[in-house]
Amino acid sequence: MHPNPLFRTDDRALLESLIDEVGFGMIFAETSDGPRVAHTPLLSTGDGAVQFHLARGNALTRYLPGQEALVVVNGPDAYVTPRWYADPNTVPTWDYVTLELQGPVRKMAEEGLVGLLDALVERHEARIPGEPWTREQVEDAKFRQMLGMIVGFEMEVRAWRPTLKLSQNKSAEDRATIAAGLDAHGSPALAALIRTLAP
Repeated sequence: MHPNPLFRTDDRALLESLIDEVGFGMIFAETSDGPRVAHTPLLSTGDGAVQFHLARGNALTRYLPGQEALVVVNGPDAYVTPRWYADPNTVPTWDYVTLELQGPVRKMAEEGLVGLLDALVERHEARIPGEPWTREQVEDAKFRQMLGMIVGFEMEVRAWRPTLKLSQNKSAEDRATIAAGLDAHGSPALAALIRTLAP
């Protein structure tokens, strides 16, 4: 989390929407083999927990149950040039959105894992035009075989540490120019966040 309080928020609905919109994150934990990270789809339960699954053979899988872990969700980010400031007598920076979540992890029962998978599929299939894919299109034996290859987890989030570094320390005029520059150079999502969250 960035040390500048300008770049923090307590807006829980906004943080939940970041998890939902990005839908993917990194799980960090300490193991007897040293620190490890895994990358996985994420689902917020909406009541203070985050669910995810890992391959059974993933290096973290056997260590996570009962362990304190860190989840990181990265939103849009981009380089910001001083050419976009009214006074270019400064240095470049990087604007970005990220969320750190910390808490204990428990292994999910099989029915919970199936529920997680169904929820993930429903959410992401709805974002793709056309007839959505459903689990019913897979033979049950095949689904059960593949289900055995993954493990579901749920983290009880005890700490939410967001950073929304959106040039809040710049003037409204500079932020408008930065947003226009980001729009023109391939970062429209970050530009939109600057316009809506740091007006």
